[in-house]
Amino acid sequence: MSSVAGLLVLPVFAGNQLSSAGTVHDRQCDGYLTRSMQRSAFEGKRGQSLNLVDVPGETLDRVLLIGCGYRKGIDARRFTAIAECAASAMMASGAVSATSYLARVGVKRRNTMWRVRRLVESMEAKRYTGTVIGRQAQKPARKLDISFVCQSTGQCGRAAQACRQGVAIAEGIRLARDLGNLPANVCTPEYLAGRARQLAVDHQSIEVDILGEEEMRSLGMGAILAVSQGSAEPARLITLRYQGGKPDDSPIVLMGKGITFDTGGLSMKSAVAMEDMKYDMCGAASVYGAIQACADLALPLNVWGVVPAAENMPGPAAMRPGDIITTMSGRTVEVTNTDAEGRLVLCDALTYVHRFNPDTVIDIATLTGAMRVALGRHVHGLFSNSRSLAGSLETAGRRAHDRVWQLPLMAEYNHGLKSRFADTVNMAHGSAGGITAACFLAKFARKLRWAHLDVAATASDASRTGATGRPVALLVQYLIDRVRT
Repeated sequence: MSSVAGLLVLPVFAGNQLSSAGTVHDRQCDGYLTRSMQRSAFEGKRGQSLNLVDVPGETLDRVLLIGCGYRKGIDARRFTAIAECAASAMMASGAVSATSYLARVGVKRRNTMWRVRRLVESMEAKRYTGTVIGRQAQKPARKLDISFVCQSTGQCGRAAQACRQGVAIAEGIRLARDLGNLPANVCTPEYLAGRARQLAVDHQSIEVDILGEEEMRSLGMGAILAVSQGSAEPARLITLRYQGGKPDDSPIVLMGKGITFDTGGLSMKSAVAMEDMKYDMCGAASVYGAIQACADLALPLNVWGVVPAAENMPGPAAMRPGDIITTMSGRTVEVTNTDAEGRLVLCDALTYVHRFNPDTVIDIATLTGAMRVALGRHVHGLFSNSRSLAGSLETAGRRAHDRVWQLPLMAEYNHGLKSRFADTVNMAHGSAGGITAACFLAKFARKLRWAHLDVAATASDASRTGATGRPVALLVQYLIDRVRT
């Protein structure tokens, strides 16, 4: 379809009820909008759109009507669906610029700033073309310049701020998806280290430290090294330091599990869908995306990203079930399952970040398949030793429409982690696998204000979109909220 210059985007409610702005434009074109809807199957239902060309009396080339369903009771979920429908229709229209009235649609408990950001994020998500290597690689999607019409001029400043936030979050999500979708022969621990260095080159506010295996060995990081020892790819411990706050402000640490490929080790996974184990570093990818968004928004915070990166392979030197390893904390771990490797790399990283005297630590990990059973693909599993931190993440999740659900960290669940030969086992047998995995991590976070996000079911959807880029929006919203408080 050839490109056209401009597009006017108007909301229409169930029964073909035009908004006040739509009514004004309908009068300008002598009822052409109403007649066009009557001649078509368009009824203003959510998910419907109607693209009109050569509308008389309009200065823009096309008018796009977006069905919003019933006017009353539009909540965050319904508006997100409206925004996604609009984004698809706008991209398909061939337009290079648009003026949208969708930000004026009323949404329960959501202001103009929220609506504008959702519209921007939905449009940027629709522009994502994926990570394809080879001759079939897609060209970047066409850019579309959008102007949002607000209820009053007093809202324009906040709307502009919402646009900036939406673009920064969307670019962070794009980075996370790009990294997550790369094949494991490209996205190795050293490749992640290189991408961290590139972030520091691109943003003066970001600094990078990278530890190799010899440095980790000198620090006593036996858990990370045990996971890595079966692979030809050496492990890396990557620290990204975004310095937007005062030099002596304690950092907020985002920690991402960076297992660039997970065979399960000697506790081998099934061959069915093993190619999807490239997504086991999506926690790390989300940290990269959030740190980039912090720099793009120049948030006045110190936010550090820590990524323990390794491969879990069944090589000749691979760790075995029954091995006992000594972690950086000095705690010993009996390996009961080599496929429970994520918590091993994270436990050393949790010990390591104590030296930063962090304000808060949030780890993000594709940790357990049990979380897919417990919560499905809609919300992230949340565990925390701080009620206030858990509450802040729940609030941020609702605001960003990237929600969490808190699960318990009770002492009763620690019983399954007892070992006859070491301080703990790495994997409890039996039920509540997501909870017992979090309990294992909690042993290494007792002196930290800490939260754990299990994103095993939400960070990727291999059958549809690949890497989703979640929970970048949640993390950035939490950081924006920290600035406000």
